[in-house]
Amino acid sequence: MNKDRYAINSSEQPSSEERLCPRISIGIECPFGDECKFSHDIENFLANKGPDLGRRCPVFEAFGSCEYGLRCRFAQAHTTANNAQIVDEDKVKLSEQEKKTFNHISKDMLICLRKKKYQYPRTKAFEHSSAPKRQRIQTGNVDFRGKTYLGPLTTLGNLPFRRTCKGFGVDITCSEMALATNIMLGKQSELALLRRHESEDIFGVQLAGRRVDVIGRATEFISAECNVDFIDLNLGCPIELAYNKGAGSALLNQPTQIERIVRIMRYVSDCDITVKLRTGIKTGNNLAYNLIPKFERWGAAMGTLHGRSRQQRYTKYADWEYIGECKQVTGQIPLFGGGDVLSWEDYWDHLETKKQCDGVMVSRGALIKPWIFREINERRVWDISANERLDILKDFARYGMEHWGTDTYGIANTRRYLLEWQSFLHRYIPAGLLEVLPQKMNERPPPYYGRNDLETLMASPSPKDWIKISEMVLGPAPDGFTFIPKHKSNAYED
Repeated sequence: MNKDRYAINSSEQPSSEERLCPRISIGIECPFGDECKFSHDIENFLANKGPDLGRRCPVFEAFGSCEYGLRCRFAQAHTTANNAQIVDEDKVKLSEQEKKTFNHISKDMLICLRKKKYQYPRTKAFEHSSAPKRQRIQTGNVDFRGKTYLGPLTTLGNLPFRRTCKGFGVDITCSEMALATNIMLGKQSELALLRRHESEDIFGVQLAGRRVDVIGRATEFISAECNVDFIDLNLGCPIELAYNKGAGSALLNQPTQIERIVRIMRYVSDCDITVKLRTGIKTGNNLAYNLIPKFERWGAAMGTLHGRSRQQRYTKYADWEYIGECKQVTGQIPLFGGGDVLSWEDYWDHLETKKQCDGVMVSRGALIKPWIFREINERRVWDISANERLDILKDFARYGMEHWGTDTYGIANTRRYLLEWQSFLHRYIPAGLLEVLPQKMNERPPPYYGRNDLETLMASPSPKDWIKISEMVLGPAPDGFTFIPKHKSNAYED
């Protein structure tokens, strides 16, 4: 990771004094009056706002009204000459009947969590009784076997990206890694990770943590308050933030602690519990083989094994032979494997030819080419054109603005995540240019010219060119805008 980077360029983030009050922007009187920290000067705001980015507002078209009002960067689409907001009543009623996203945590619930008033009866029952700890618990609410699975991706596995992959036919989706402690504290940024789009028909939330009681409470809260099909325990995260606190892959050395965590998660929830892990902590000292046979007895419904150690991070090739060995001792629950899958040939080779797993999780491969799920389902290579790839980015931008908003902040977030994604997307080599198919994850191509200027631009490793691509779908970036990617994409050596 580029640890010294900043998340969003400051030139895209106005101060609160420069931002128009949300209530005033939609024509509602502000109850705070002169004490409001936002501006109430509509005329001054509009004079300094800058030109609109287009004539069609994604939020207005999706929901029949735009909650950002005059702050919207497409305000002309739903604003009258006297700055009143247009509302399409029929579309509003339809959008209310057919919810687009689920798992919105109310303000009252946030306050309840922050004041530690939320009750956890199942967790307390588990803590005060030894019987559930010895009990073999039935699982199997979801049939995971043979389904395509988009793995949880920190930062980049956001809801708009998952929607993009659903459009290409992936079966199972999972949230970004959420920290159990932050869920308990009612942190809004963490709870936002739990959002689920209506298109996600099999959806799970991934939790990371160290303490049994905290993970138990977070699991009980998610199971009771959110619409999810499974909750995944993270035993694979290699980053220092989690590892140094004893979470993620650090738990692999503590099988007794893992047992207590899995058992309490199963006891306090009504959905399936799955476990994602790496082969071990240090290369050459594999731990997964001895852990995986116990998952079923502890109450897990599925295991997912990434074929690398924590020490390897994402370098070297994934050890699929070891994944195959672990499958032999899994028991009745399915074992998914993951690592280096970038083609439909890789996918079906692991699943059918070598029978190394019951399913395959695709993570970085989906970041490089999200249409991989269509290739898998159709068992063919798609020589996708540059214009088709640009259309995918346009769809992502629209999903992003529906999710993060169409005001300056929403546009900034959408641009940021689009650019983060581009740090992986540029690694795709068009199938029509390859001498040998398929492309391999760890092979770094030399610089090349595409079949047209857009294809060449999309292959550029320069963030300056990524910004140019973002401007094709989100309009001009602010003056002086720069971008440093969070991920170095270190799957191959320089």
